Amino acid sequence: MNYVEVEHAISLPGLRLVLSAGVPGPWGEAAKYIFHVKRIPYTAVRQVGGTESQALRAWTGQSNAPIAMFEDEAPRSGWAEILALAERLAPEPALVPADPELRVRMFGLAHEICGERGFGWQRRLMLLAALGNGNDVTRRLASRYGFSELAAAAAPGRTAEILLLLSKQLRAQRASASGSPYFMGERLCALDLYWAAFALMVEPLADALCRLHPRMRETYALRDPAVRAAADPLLLEHRDFIYRTHLVLPLEF
Repeated sequence: MNYVEVEHAISLPGLRLVLSAGVPGPWGEAAKYIFHVKRIPYTAVRQVGGTESQALRAWTGQSNAPIAMFEDEAPRSGWAEILALAERLAPEPALVPADPELRVRMFGLAHEICGERGFGWQRRLMLLAALGNGNDVTRRLASRYGFSELAAAAAPGRTAEILLLLSKQLRAQRASASGSPYFMGERLCALDLYWAAFALMVEPLADALCRLHPRMRETYALRDPAVRAAADPLLLEHRDFIYRTHLVLPLEF
């Protein structure tokens, strides 16, 4: 991707999206996918994952990514905040179901993927347990995700629970009269995009589609046999369908 530095981005108009350069961070990828589907242009702003940027903190009040900065409005870093901004800037195509029951279920499942203590959070705890916290980057991440031996021990079970929940939803959709390939109803919603982004933490896309350093590829892949058993093949089939149908490959980050 073409990035601008924080110092330059501050004075730019429109939407600026702070992203971890060179890494397919799932929260950042999900934000990119939402803006892509809605055809909302943005300027990508460089952040180096796991580091402290004083310029970024002075601008946004934080130094992580993603952060959406629209004009002179307040920073938005939460997954639901970024989605709400996108829905406001481009109401169509809507990524939040109009039906209230579907909407509530979508946000509940999205929280299970993106939210605190959700899938992404638990996978980060599992990765930290495997890597240790012997350097500045891992120590910062351990602090951000509340790493402890107790939290790390609980992470595999919680991860498996979420995978089974998502699989149940997809299986129900496939078994419906329409045989819908989407998580909710008959059309794409934000939940489909969130899972496409976060499924990289089960199994990254092939190297030709997602060029990762071998060590990072090994780190991202879910190797715990008990947790991997909970990863229904339909979950990765769904991910591949969303990339083929709605997104752009190969990934650029």
